[in-house]
Amino acid sequence: MKDFFTFPNPINGTVARLVAGGVVILAALAIWLDQPWLIVTLSYGFVARTLAGPRLSPLALVALRVVIPLFRLPYNPVPGPPKRFSAAIGVVLSLSALGLYSVAGMHGAAFGVLGVIILAAGMESLLGYCIGCRI
Repeated sequence: MKDFFTFPNPINGTVARLVAGGVVILAALAIWLDQPWLIVTLSYGFVARTLAGPRLSPLALVALRVVIPLFRLPYNPVPGPPKRFSAAIGVVLSLSALGLYSVAGMHGAAFGVLGVIILAAGMESLLGYCIGCRI
C-alpha cells in the first residue's frame, strides 16, 4: 500500500500533455455549462495525481490505456517531481475555484481561477511548457 501513494519518476510526458488537454476541456466545460460538479471532478483529478500519479486519475488512465495505445504515441520520459508540484498547484487552484463557487457564491471569481487553470494546462498541452515545472 505504501508504494500505491508514490509519484512515479520519471513519468511519461505524453500522458502529462494529454491529461492537461483533458483539464482544459473539463475547466472550459465547467465555465461554459456553469456546472460545479465539473469543478469537483477537476479537483478530484488533481488530488489523485498529486497523491498517486496516474493510478487514481481518470484522465491519466484514459490517456495511458486508451489514447496512447490507440494512436501509438511515444513514451517521453520527464522528471516526475516537477509534474507532482504542478498537480499540487492544480489542487490549490481547483479547490479555490470550488470554494469560491459553492461556498462563497462568487461564480465570476471561480471562473477566473478556472481561467488560470485553462491557461496553464493549455500551455502544457499545446506547447509542452509546464509553468509549475518552471517555478
